Amino acid sequence: MTSIELLVILLLLVMAVPDACAWLGRPALAYPVFVCFGLLVGPMLRPEVGNMIQEAGQIGFVLLLFEVGLEIDLPVWRELRRPSLYLLRWVLPQYPVLLALARFAGLPWLESFVAAAALSACSVGMAHAAWKTYPGLNERARPFVLHVMVLLEVLAVVLLSVETAVLGRAPTWLFGLKLAGMALVVYACSRMAVHVTKLLQLVLEKATRWRLHFVTLLVLAICAIGERFGLSGPKTAFFLGLFSSRVRHDGGNLEDWMAPISKRFLIPLFFTALGTQMPLVALFSRTALLGLIAAALIIACRHVLHARFAPTGGDGNAYLLLCPNFTLVALAASSLLAAHQPEMASWLLLTGLLVTLIAVMALPRYQAIQIQTS
Repeated sequence: MTSIELLVILLLLVMAVPDACAWLGRPALAYPVFVCFGLLVGPMLRPEVGNMIQEAGQIGFVLLLFEVGLEIDLPVWRELRRPSLYLLRWVLPQYPVLLALARFAGLPWLESFVAAAALSACSVGMAHAAWKTYPGLNERARPFVLHVMVLLEVLAVVLLSVETAVLGRAPTWLFGLKLAGMALVVYACSRMAVHVTKLLQLVLEKATRWRLHFVTLLVLAICAIGERFGLSGPKTAFFLGLFSSRVRHDGGNLEDWMAPISKRFLIPLFFTALGTQMPLVALFSRTALLGLIAAALIIACRHVLHARFAPTGGDGNAYLLLCPNFTLVALAASSLLAAHQPEMASWLLLTGLLVTLIAVMALPRYQAIQIQTS
């Protein structure tokens, strides 16, 4: 398959998949669909085409993490005390299970911690639509669950930032420099966020023809600087979006203005590229079987944990809102692929994909009419 043929099919999917998933009441299924598409077309791609979409997809991943950060509205600190205590009760009992599953799948200790950080996460962007209309949450439990979702995502990104910095097996002193550089980038993002927000707002209000280009250029430029200091572009983008206030113009969020280049092209391209890097035979191998077993055990463990030890205050299935994790799993899998560990990345990606699919399909449908009016 040539690059033009691939792009034609991908553009058709970009136009059809999000609307189809919204019509089905499962908008969170869109990203997994693009991974499955990548899995199917991967064996048919020429090597140079595969390399091309992988490189282009990395830009999409930067924009994805920036938009994920933008979606998170950090509450005031006093509102986080109870969710933070719950976070410990929710995550700590799961870590031995997640580490054991990763070790059983053949991952070394460091990679197992990377997998545990990703699998224990919650992708707020994927679960948020279901959270807004979930019928099993009362007025007190609804904001509490959202705060837990936010903390799970932030914690996972922080842990992955530290853990993936060690994957290269660099000397201890260089690892220390990387951590110092990462801390400096996160601090700089928090300090300059107000100024960046004002600049983004100014671009949306004053620019017309080149509005999208200026916004994307600013985000990518800051991420390039972050990479120079040791924090990867996607993680820099996440913290930049996290610390930036909501930018709105003409009734639309910044994500809406970026959508033509991000959600409608580069982000789907990233997930497609991620799928092409997984061998199709992995679906019929021991790796897939282990992924299926791991996903079932993770869901079962969380069901028991929610029912007996860490109730959210919602109904018996409210814990499913904390389960979609595919965005963070993609981040971890991308790091494993960069470290030349495709089999480990395949297991992690399949496990996260199955956990997310089980949770999304078990949650109540999100009505298409609510998408239009919310």
